Amino acid sequence: MQMSSVRNPVADLRELGIENVSNVYYQLAPEKLVEQTIARKQGVLSDTGALAVNTGQFTGRSPKDKFIVKDTITADTVNWNDFNIPVSPEVFDRLYTKITAYFTGKDVWVRDCYACADEDYRVNIKVVTELPWSNLFAYNMFLRPNEDELDYIHTDWTVIQAPGFLADPAVDGTRQANFSMVSFSRKMIIIGGSAYTGEIKKGIFTILNYVLPHDKKVLSMHCSANQGAEGDTAVFFGLSGTGKTTLSADPSRKLIGDDEHGWTATGVFNFEGGCYAKCIDLSEEKEPQIFRAVRPGALLENIQFFPGTNKVNYTDCTITENTRVSYPLSYIDNALEPSVGGIPKNIFFLTCDAYGVLPPVSRLTPGQAMYQFISGYTAKVAGTEAGVTEPKSTFSACFGAPFIPLHPAQYAQMLGEKMREHKVNVWLINTGWTGGAYGTGSRIKLAYTRAMISAALKGELDNATFHQHPVFGFAIPSACPGVPDNILDPRNTWEDKAAYDEKAKDLANQFIRNFEKYAAAAEAEILAAAPKI
Repeated sequence: MQMSSVRNPVADLRELGIENVSNVYYQLAPEKLVEQTIARKQGVLSDTGALAVNTGQFTGRSPKDKFIVKDTITADTVNWNDFNIPVSPEVFDRLYTKITAYFTGKDVWVRDCYACADEDYRVNIKVVTELPWSNLFAYNMFLRPNEDELDYIHTDWTVIQAPGFLADPAVDGTRQANFSMVSFSRKMIIIGGSAYTGEIKKGIFTILNYVLPHDKKVLSMHCSANQGAEGDTAVFFGLSGTGKTTLSADPSRKLIGDDEHGWTATGVFNFEGGCYAKCIDLSEEKEPQIFRAVRPGALLENIQFFPGTNKVNYTDCTITENTRVSYPLSYIDNALEPSVGGIPKNIFFLTCDAYGVLPPVSRLTPGQAMYQFISGYTAKVAGTEAGVTEPKSTFSACFGAPFIPLHPAQYAQMLGEKMREHKVNVWLINTGWTGGAYGTGSRIKLAYTRAMISAALKGELDNATFHQHPVFGFAIPSACPGVPDNILDPRNTWEDKAAYDEKAKDLANQFIRNFEKYAAAAEAEILAAAPKI
């Protein structure tokens, strides 16, 4: 047994029902975990010293295989749907007995860590893994307790991950052999059949999205956040591919975090101690901070090397487009420590509208903000096959539907209350197309998007002249420093104005149809913010 404290991890495992293991590796340093991974031929070093691994069959989350135990705590509080799939306590208990027994005779890695940088909301987590590099992921992504805390730290939640353990769907009540299952009564997350580390991260995010709003009255958010030199906090919501990580990584501002935050009565805090960045097409020119973070201790997932080398080919998506790198937040030069900021002054909703309909920058009323927040819209190019040119819309409530156990209207109501109380500016930023849809128009330049966000943060749009979008009602500025005036109103950028009007009407109808399932729980102000056709 290897450990770095007088704490007895063997006894801790015994309490979990994990006994008669071969070796217990407790709280190992990243260097040791990397060494073990390489010795076991489970990974290799890149030319920058980062550890590269392959997560096997699953290179992303499996949302249809994520379950929540339906019991006295969750039965009437969880919003049961395609993402929050109920299972009985008996199903969980049976799988828990099997997965703990699975570790018999095996090596096991244990790490004590925690979530929530604000000490008032700290959640202590014990992560038990079958693989050393999964334990490295936990080291990178969660907050790291001081050495002297380990002897007396109390575990609030436990995560057990065993990629080699496969469920029997016919007996165990799962959809297939892999699963991620949460029990709020037992404060446990069990993960089997998948080595994709994002299941660990998002499992904890899911429980925080329940506990913080429901029990602590703290708004949990799937967003990035940064802080300016004057202490002003900005929050960035957006689905994958909209620029959430890229646009919050601003060298002139301190990074609070890139993905998950809570908003209290006094400010915003990061849930995590690290970043889990997509690295497809990563370059030093486009994303210098992330690029430079790929160094010893970082964990690369499912990347490919240039032939005959250990240099990463970031453009290679042979395994998956969802290539990832995890690293501690301290790997970002301008990371805020501790990662706690003040009340946000500006909120940005990022969308990559491949239809070319939405303005590149617009200001939202509180009602519009809540409507857009519940909608969680973006539109991507449908695919890479020859001849496929039509964009495909995605609506993900609160910009993170797979991770929100409560009804979206509850999060929206909390956001609306905070926006009004603190008079927060809310901006919709379209990082997608202008001058036409994908295939006709062109992608809005990153330099223009950065200029729009900078102008909003500096207050340069506060006194601008605005006019309303005829369909969506957003307030569009007539001018913005660093941006050509002619691209600010999307209709003006289309040669065929009738075609724009038709496309705007079509997108509006998609919004309206999507919102039907939320309408019964939405306030009148939110309903009034729907697009007008």
